[in-house]
Amino acid sequence: MLTQNLGYPRIGGQRELKKVCESYWAGKTGHKNVLTVGKTIRHENWQIQKDAGIDLIPSNDFSYYDHVLDHSLMFGAIPKRYNEVILKQGNEELDLYFAMARGYQKDGLDVVAMEMTKWFDTNYHYIVPEFCKDQQFKLFSTKITNEFYEAKQLGIITKPVLIGPVSYLLLGKEKEAGFEKIDLLKNLLPVYSEILTKLQDLGAEWIQFDEPFLLLDLSEKEQQAYRNTYKQLRKEFPRLKFVLTTYFEKLGNNADLATSLPVDALHIDLVRAPQQLDEVLDMLPAKTILSLGLVDGRNIWKNDFEASLTIIQKAKEKLGDERIWIAPSCSLIHSPCDLKSENNNRVLTPEIKQWLAFAKQKVNEIALLKSLSTDNPGVGTQYKLAENKHDNASRKTSTLIHNNIVKERVASIVESDVQRKSTFQLRKQKQQELLNLPLFATTTIGSFPQTAEVRSWRAQLKKGVITQAQYDLHIAEETEKAVKWQEDINLDVLVHGEFERNDMVEYFGEQLQGFTFTQNGWVQSYGSRCVKPPIIYGDVSRPNAMTVKWSAYAQSLTDKWMKGMLTGPVTILQWSFVRNDQPRSETCTQIALAIRDEVCDLENAGIKIIQIDEPAIREGLPLRKADWTAYLDWAVKAFRISASGVQDDTQIHTHMCYSEFNDIIQSIADMDADVITIETSRSQMELLDVFADFKYPNEIGPGVYDIHSPRVPNKDEMTYLLKKARAVIPDTQLWVNPDCGLKTRGWDETKKALIEMVAAAKEMRATIAEPVII
Repeated sequence: MLTQNLGYPRIGGQRELKKVCESYWAGKTGHKNVLTVGKTIRHENWQIQKDAGIDLIPSNDFSYYDHVLDHSLMFGAIPKRYNEVILKQGNEELDLYFAMARGYQKDGLDVVAMEMTKWFDTNYHYIVPEFCKDQQFKLFSTKITNEFYEAKQLGIITKPVLIGPVSYLLLGKEKEAGFEKIDLLKNLLPVYSEILTKLQDLGAEWIQFDEPFLLLDLSEKEQQAYRNTYKQLRKEFPRLKFVLTTYFEKLGNNADLATSLPVDALHIDLVRAPQQLDEVLDMLPAKTILSLGLVDGRNIWKNDFEASLTIIQKAKEKLGDERIWIAPSCSLIHSPCDLKSENNNRVLTPEIKQWLAFAKQKVNEIALLKSLSTDNPGVGTQYKLAENKHDNASRKTSTLIHNNIVKERVASIVESDVQRKSTFQLRKQKQQELLNLPLFATTTIGSFPQTAEVRSWRAQLKKGVITQAQYDLHIAEETEKAVKWQEDINLDVLVHGEFERNDMVEYFGEQLQGFTFTQNGWVQSYGSRCVKPPIIYGDVSRPNAMTVKWSAYAQSLTDKWMKGMLTGPVTILQWSFVRNDQPRSETCTQIALAIRDEVCDLENAGIKIIQIDEPAIREGLPLRKADWTAYLDWAVKAFRISASGVQDDTQIHTHMCYSEFNDIIQSIADMDADVITIETSRSQMELLDVFADFKYPNEIGPGVYDIHSPRVPNKDEMTYLLKKARAVIPDTQLWVNPDCGLKTRGWDETKKALIEMVAAAKEMRATIAEPVII
């Protein structure tokens, strides 16, 4: 019996990668320093896994920005617009790589970034590959072989990780008509062969092919692509051993396909889909190894060793020891690095801490499960089993978990709690009378840049260097400057800037009962952007108002309308580590009631425009379409509970970003928000195509510039996008806004971009009679 890991966090225990990349982008350090920090993180990761006793340690799971982008660079799938970046004297490969991820606007060049979207149903974002009709591939970057050799020099023969050929193509987008991306396999496979040849020559034994699309609904053509691909690779490389990894769902009707492919090992996720074990055991070919994904790679709860050992024993009885591997359910990039870095008992209490395991602890759990599965586990191993039993039992019986008042409130929800008082058309009339906003009303998504100075105030407050009163004074001054500046550039609906907030989920979780936090529980969201998800351990309630103070203060500074800013219940759920002892729908409803209370308090304080952000609602969608309806029913209901306690003339906004929502547009309409703002700029408004057929009834603000890129778009660029939007959305329904919050941007670029955005809106108002762009 062997152990394997599928991937390890790449950010570094103290977010070293984030810090060095952002320093590089700011021109404060050189590319050699970025490479050095990356090398140090890789070495530390490999050593942690070796020390834990992991038999098959991955390489090429490290990335400076995104592993899908790494593959695009490796395959030479570089859009032509980056040719000038490549040719620019003095640029390194790293500059091209970051230009593809973030855009490039210097040295007289202005190149937009590649599109970004969610990695299946996670909060991780990947850079979408772009394919053209005549797409050619060639080996461009040798990162995968370099890192294998690097580990080999340390005495570790790693298991190189590749996104499988079929999944890589399905992750991408056709950027022109007249072809299907899956047809590019014939051009792509020779590059895979070249890579595998080099790895084999270097001494690689096992190759990990990630094929998560085997968990989705596949066409017959896509199924045949899998058969042809692995038949060809097997024929070319009879000595290499292939492990095919699947995660996040059950194989379902693809089980026959997956088990028929000529690979040496198959990995399945038994955390998200434990029900698939029996079927796979029955279908597995005689010599194929089964990798059991038993340790949760996406959550932070300790493994239940007794439950896992039962599964292992069942598999052993069918297959024998030699055909069983023990593994996490998926890559550990979705887990924080090390629980031992949590040493502040006031932040994370010992009682809750004993229930948790981060990435470093998870690889130890994997090794322990292997030891416990032997016939004669040692005394120390048996002690670990007893400790695990105690910790899991203490969680089940803890008085921290349950709140009967919350449970009773959920049980007493009635239909009127899920409905606004009137239809949108009646609400819109009342809102127009009260708000008196112009066509193409301008606003932002909520946050403004959090400078180092703003972040330092929060750090000083936590350390006791400044008092709460001093901190509040700083925040008040910053808020006042932001309000004044928005008035100066003539934005229509203002925001207070959210300078008091650390993160759009963490900020709320800190004020809700049933949540706890970490000091260093960071996980990568995209690129250098790391988030520290709250931990939902018990029933959720809101003891006190959370946002009213600063929203009301900001409204007192201006005669314009101030927008109250909240995070919605589904997003708080999705972007937290959620308790696994009750249905997620139950936890989401509890959060919805807490947000409802906050919405009503904001309205009572005079805030008549309230935004309830739900960027994660698409992210939570099950991978199989057959399971969508059940999820969407409770997710939409949760949003409506949060939004339905206000009067008709209070305008409810919501926001969604970086996800393909066209296939759930009816459910988004069913949320019945008065205004929805969405990300569309990276796709050049392609995401609005759905509105050509679906007549969205309410108002919509398609994002007109990409805030995840440092480049500043001009007025003409934004006007062009708005005119494209006009082709499918009436002028009377259109708002003008960025595609996401501006927290991570600098003030200089933010001010320039918003001034251009306001100018674009004014130009649109002057062209009401012009024909639309088709």
